[in-house]
Amino acid sequence: MCAAKRVRKVAVVGVSLSDCGRVDTATPYALHAQAARRALADSGLDRSVVDGFASAGLGTLAPVEVAEYLGLRPTWADSTTVGGATWEVMAAHAADAIAAGRARAVLLVYGSTARADIRAGRRTANLSFGARGPLQFEVPYGHTLIAKYAMATRRHMHEYGTTLEQLADIAVQARVNAAHNPDAMFRDPITVDDVLSGPMIADPFTKLHCCIRSDGGCAVLLAGEEYVPDTAAPPVWVLGSGTALSHSTMSEWDDFTASPAAASGRAAFERAGVRPSEIDVAELYDAFTYMTLVTLEDLGFCAKGEGGAFAAKGRLTLGGELPTNTDGGGLSACHPGMRGLFLLVEAVRQLRGEAGGHQVRKADGRLPELAVASGTGGWFCSSGTVVLGRG
Repeated sequence: MCAAKRVRKVAVVGVSLSDCGRVDTATPYALHAQAARRALADSGLDRSVVDGFASAGLGTLAPVEVAEYLGLRPTWADSTTVGGATWEVMAAHAADAIAAGRARAVLLVYGSTARADIRAGRRTANLSFGARGPLQFEVPYGHTLIAKYAMATRRHMHEYGTTLEQLADIAVQARVNAAHNPDAMFRDPITVDDVLSGPMIADPFTKLHCCIRSDGGCAVLLAGEEYVPDTAAPPVWVLGSGTALSHSTMSEWDDFTASPAAASGRAAFERAGVRPSEIDVAELYDAFTYMTLVTLEDLGFCAKGEGGAFAAKGRLTLGGELPTNTDGGGLSACHPGMRGLFLLVEAVRQLRGEAGGHQVRKADGRLPELAVASGTGGWFCSSGTVVLGRG
């Protein structure tokens, strides 16, 4: 079957965050609604334009329940769920649908009270995604999600000599960026020694190698090019995207040192017609420091095995050669669960010049022109990569 022919350009025309961080009084539905209203207001478009809706992670019939709560009756919908990469995959689907004329404007919305629910005793921390199907062969042995990332990290250290200090420095740089973001949950500076001396969570990860747990939500509105003249802010164009699936069990993972971002990134850059070296800002999923390192490698910012050295010397900070996770990322800013949509929001704000104190600028003072958002799901089970451009 031939791929649908693109008939129009697609832009991100609205982005927003709901209240984030410590939100003890709101429901996940309320955060969805708050983010959706703010994204529509940011776009300047009327809600009647929205005929597509994408959501995951909430409700028995996601996204039907959330759409109903928001008062929407979409004629195009997506409920793809592949973990943290869900939102980049959904954005790719939405862009294709809009380009092919199957939708006018698609709203992507997420909201979670993961932190508040645990504090209130409404849920407990999950050790695994389930114990059925292929996963039944791992769960009985206590093979938790974080343990899988930890094992992969140890393999990378063994293969390439990656050090704990290099991994810790990624957390330090994320905190440096968060210090400039008033919305970040943790802003106080940390050192490599702070990271290394913290309580052990899963060898080699100490607490500060791991993402924070927060509440929060966000929304992204994509629309066809004919709506751009009516929007309130300059458009950010979807230039290219790619998706990839890898494995569900560790025994089926061919190489612990490689992620599916190698495939999704290659496709996204090829379709966008740009090279990794042209990217000004990178927003990468960072539930753990190793995710940042290996995604940098797999997207082509450095060679395999060189991620630790590449990320050193402040290269990932706002003034570095490749500003990465400019809001502080999941390691310091917020991480309410499937964080991938936050990557798109931050990338758009950077390209628009709306990031405030953590705004990236080129050496000559100009705003960044190209950004990449790359989400990861499960334990490197899935990946979605989107290249965005200003203009």
